[in-house]
Order: sequence, then structure tokens, then C-alpha cells
Amino acid sequence: MNESRSRIHYFDNNATTPLDPEVAAVMAEFLGRHFGNPSSLYPIGREVKDLIDEARQEVASAVGATRSEIVFTGSGTESDNFAVLGVLDAHPDKKEIVVSSIEHPAVLETARYVEHKGYPVRYIPVNTEGVIDLDFLRDAVTARTALVSVMHVNNELGTIEPVAEAARIAHEHGALFHTDAVQSFGKLDIKAGDLDANLISFSAHKIYGPKGVGALFIRKGTDIRPFLHGGHQERGLRAGTENTAGIIGFGRAARLLRSKGAEDKKRIDALSDRLREGLRERIPKIRFNGPSELRSKNTLNVVFPGLEAEAILLALATKGICVSTGSACSEDSEEVSHVLTAIGLKPEIARSCIRMSLGRFTTEEDVEAVLRELPEIVDKLREISAFDPDEEEE
Repeated sequence: MNESRSRIHYFDNNATTPLDPEVAAVMAEFLGRHFGNPSSLYPIGREVKDLIDEARQEVASAVGATRSEIVFTGSGTESDNFAVLGVLDAHPDKKEIVVSSIEHPAVLETARYVEHKGYPVRYIPVNTEGVIDLDFLRDAVTARTALVSVMHVNNELGTIEPVAEAARIAHEHGALFHTDAVQSFGKLDIKAGDLDANLISFSAHKIYGPKGVGALFIRKGTDIRPFLHGGHQERGLRAGTENTAGIIGFGRAARLLRSKGAEDKKRIDALSDRLREGLRERIPKIRFNGPSELRSKNTLNVVFPGLEAEAILLALATKGICVSTGSACSEDSEEVSHVLTAIGLKPEIARSCIRMSLGRFTTEEDVEAVLRELPEIVDKLREISAFDPDEEEE
């Protein structure tokens, strides 16, 4: 087999990242040595509790928080649900929430759930680059608004949202502010104080840690109720025996982020620039969704007018190149991306978009593989579809 075909060229890091070998090693060592329940009072249980607290400190340090402000959850999705439902439960006198129209399904579907329960929900529109309309937000928030939720970085476009300004608007009206930082954690230098959020969601598997563990930053003094009930784990805020090995892995991934994050970003940004310009040079009539500046550079969302994204994705897969058409949580759905329609794309154009997201383990060889294979794939598909590159799409 050709050497270039014998390896996977992975460009779906926004869906999940590979487990860092150091994280895997720490988790394996933990699993081999520890089995105690951290809620137990005897030594083998207390040892595990101490290790969880060390991991909690690592995550807290990575986001500029205190250890007591980090609550471990089962995923970023659970953290988002916890934020929305926990705030509404804690503030029964406030019946409204405001969320952006391009949130991850973990927020949007929770908003729709409470909407069906009778809570008014306002959806903040975005411009053609995916940036929220702050004027709309100012008009939407009222004294009855319990929570405003705006994601930090959009998972499909890479757009960086003005969350600090959105938080200020929310707080001026007495509302709490939540941001889903699952996609910005590991890509931007996050400091909880700078975001001015009461609640921030994170996930381990987006920073080269394990799946099945997340965290919710809860600023000291924030009134929130648990939405999982049972034991007194996580200071009574999240019932259920902790995913101990996952938490240990999350802690190590957060520590590595502090030591490798700046270096990762510099290298990923350079590779992304190379990929973006290479695609422009080699493939006529493509364009890129999202802003050119205020975005996480690791994310490229590309429009191939006249073609079906699924056909491109499948053709690339035969070359060992992994890309996606959007959120991993909606990839099996035939629906058009809500993010792409929110920025004004017609359904037929939205169906022609693929997302490529780079990460810590992306190499120059990976980028060159895409630049070598994708133009030929597009040429063949355009020939089949009788696409005329001299005609502009509407």
C-alpha cells in the first residue's frame, strides 16, 4: 500500500481529539492501582478523592478559576443542560431565557425543551459571519430573564463571539450568563474572569482527554440547583459516582494544555493558513464561511458550489482523509445545518459545505494530503454534475 494511503489524515478535531499518549498513560496507571470509591472514608477511597481534587485544580488553573468553582460532569452536553435547567430551577420567579441561534444542540435542544414547558425563549440572530446581534440581545433581555447563553467559539464556523459584552448586557438586567466554551477550551487562552460568565461548560475530549467527562465552571455565589439527584458527590451539585479515570485524564489533559497550548496554537495556525491558501489556489470558485479574523483558525468551513458535501466527504474517506459536514452531534441527521442557514445560506449551498478542523497531532503531511487529493476529487465531481466553474452561484 502507498505510504500516503496507509495512515489516517484526521481533520475532525472539533468533533473529538485523539487521546494524548501522556493522558492515556496516566489513566492506565490509575486504573491499575486504584479502585476505591472517592466517597468512602477509608484510605483507598480518600486517595482517589485526593487525586480527583488534584485534577480539579488542574482544570481550574487552566481556565483561571478556583478549585471550588469546578464541578465535574459526564460531558459538555451535561454541563450545558445543567447550566440551563439548574438556573431556571433556582429562579422560579424568572421565566425567560435568551440563547443564540447557532448554539450547539446541547443548548438549543434544552432551550426547546423548556420552551415546550412554557418558558419564553428568545433566539439571538447572527450576521453572515456568525456573530451575534448585540442590539437584538439588548432588546431581548428583560427583568424576567433568568439566563443568557452564548457560545464562545462556534463549532462549525470557528467564529469567536463577543461573550464578555453579551455577559455585561445580561448582568445589567440581573440575568445570569452562560457560555459553552467546549470549542474554545484548548484553542484560545481562556480566563473565566475575562469572559465575565457565571457558568462555563467544558469537555475533556476536545482537549486530547477522554470522552465521557466534562466540567461546569460555576462562579462563586451563583445560585443554581442540581438537575441530577441522588448522592452528595461534587459538593451536592452533581449526584452519581464520579468517572474517576476520566477525571484523572481530564486533569492531565488540562495540565498539558497549560504547557503546550501556546505552541500548539502557533503551529496549528500556520498549518491552517497553508491549507486555506492552498485550497484557494488549487480549487476555483470555493469560498470560506465565517470571519477571516475573529475566529479560531483551526476551523475551516468551505463551500463547494454545485456539489454535495456528503459526496466530497465519502471520496476523501477513500483516501484516508477524515472531514465532516458540521457538528458531530447532528452528523447522522439529513437536516441542513442550523448554523449555516442562520448565516443566510440557502439549503442547497449549505449542503455543499464541509468542515475541516486541525489539532495538536495534525502534520504538514496531513495538509499536503488534502491539497493533493481534494482538487482532483472536486474536479471529478464537478465533471459528473456538469458544474460550470465560470458561472457564479446565486
